[in-house]
Amino acid sequence: MGLLDKLFGEFIDVIEWLDDSDDTMVYRFERYGNEIKYGAKLTVRESQVAILVNEGRAADFFEPGMYALETNNMPIMTSLENWPHGFESPFKAEVYFFNMHRFVDLKWGTKNPIMLRDKEFGPVRLRAFGTYTVRINDPLTFIKEITGTNGHFYTTDISDQLRNLILSRFANILGESSIPILDLAANYDDLSDYVTAKIAPEFSVYGLEITKLLVENISLPQSVEEALDRRTSMGVVGNLRNYTEFQTAEAIKAAAENPSGGASDGFGMGMGFAVANKMGDSLSTPPPVPAQTLYYVAINGQQTGPIGLAELENKIKSAIVNHNTLIWNQQLVDWTPASKVAELESLFSISPPPIPTDKSKS
Repeated sequence: MGLLDKLFGEFIDVIEWLDDSDDTMVYRFERYGNEIKYGAKLTVRESQVAILVNEGRAADFFEPGMYALETNNMPIMTSLENWPHGFESPFKAEVYFFNMHRFVDLKWGTKNPIMLRDKEFGPVRLRAFGTYTVRINDPLTFIKEITGTNGHFYTTDISDQLRNLILSRFANILGESSIPILDLAANYDDLSDYVTAKIAPEFSVYGLEITKLLVENISLPQSVEEALDRRTSMGVVGNLRNYTEFQTAEAIKAAAENPSGGASDGFGMGMGFAVANKMGDSLSTPPPVPAQTLYYVAINGQQTGPIGLAELENKIKSAIVNHNTLIWNQQLVDWTPASKVAELESLFSISPPPIPTDKSKS
């Protein structure tokens, strides 16, 4: 350094921070012996604030703008140092710049699966990951609680702590939500907003604000996902027997269209026998037993039933049910006299007529 530069540096000082990174949260302006000239120019740019720290205590606070560090711009520092107006000797203080813009695309994710109980699947293990956005909203709290005397503080210095905070709350919130596992994907946005609101007070304790947390994926263990895929496939296939016969028919068609012969002929014959056997099995299998018709009977003004045809026939034979007794079943629109029911007509036709009276005795 030349003599002129040395003399110039003794009387003029410029304090500023040009940030060329995207992860620096706090920067302490480096000055030999922390000695700052009275009247130095302090430039605080947009998205920055600056704090002067004197003997370990936060003194004056500066928002974006240009300041001459004099008595009128440093009321707290002036009070601490008990300077008379216009005192122009150097003073010792540290200047901390805080980056107030949002730090985006910070990652969070589960190191170990989260154990939850699902109504449909029972106990399950879930993994989740996503991103979040954070910014400093209280520089004084942040420097007291987090950075301390660290001259360069980056997002990586606190990301582990924030990630653990998110995960500890996320597990509880996911359990409280009671959202079924299969419906989680449809609720990522609502879940993200809910988690953001829930953990915001936890971040504010550190002087930070979480502006957005995104849930990008919640996944099951691979073995469980494979089981779900098989279950889904069965649902798509539908009737397994019909699907097998369809596949067999497609294989026969493909074999018939293969002109190579030989092995394909044998294959085709084998598949033909397989289909024939399946058809034989189908033909030899008796059809299902038809459902029995059940009847309701009105006896002495009271509904009786349901009863089967055999029991109804016994009631007809024992004269409990006669021609005019009302009958109903699912094939009838309304209650109908028994003799008018088609399947019961034959039971009444075999009944003998009334015994005639002897007119000669009258």
